[in-house]
Amino acid sequence: MKVLAINGSARRDGNTAFLISTVLEELNQEGIETEMIQLSGGIIEPCRACWACGGKKNCVHKKDQFQEIYEKMVQTDGILLGSPVYTANISANMQAFLERASVVADMNRNEHLLRHKVGAAVTAARRGGALNTLDAMNHFFMLQDMFIVGSSYWSMAYGQMPGEVSEDREGLETVRNLGRNMAYLLRTLEERRKRP
Repeated sequence: MKVLAINGSARRDGNTAFLISTVLEELNQEGIETEMIQLSGGIIEPCRACWACGGKKNCVHKKDQFQEIYEKMVQTDGILLGSPVYTANISANMQAFLERASVVADMNRNEHLLRHKVGAAVTAARRGGALNTLDAMNHFFMLQDMFIVGSSYWSMAYGQMPGEVSEDREGLETVRNLGRNMAYLLRTLEERRKRP
């Protein structure tokens, strides 16, 4: 089993990466392979609404790293999304990525590219907007027929400067619990698939 994490923060190895890494540590302890991709340093172009992805199973445009990341999403068992709160929403790169991913999946609906995968999301917030940010990522999962992982509270932690989320003990425990729940759901689904 493998989980692909996508960090939509413009800041590499910042608070969002810290929260993602916290979830991935829990998954690794359960023997689940993980990989984190950070979108920082690059730009994900928005969807062009050209519909050329129909029947192709991926976006046809190659100016950014979308194709590579989307192919990994299709091959993985679980997807962990992370974004800081930007203007009470996800980052622009995450928004562009999710829009393109949704269009590719919709244009290839009969292929079930993301169906029944496990999805989870985390966010780092300075103060407000965390619920909107989580909703945006979780709505992506819902639209793709995926299973969404919950936790003991919303999977967010507070912090502005890099590393500050490590001081939010409740937030970190919630994120750790998210990782444990994700591992549980992945294992349960794997066992179900093995039944005759």
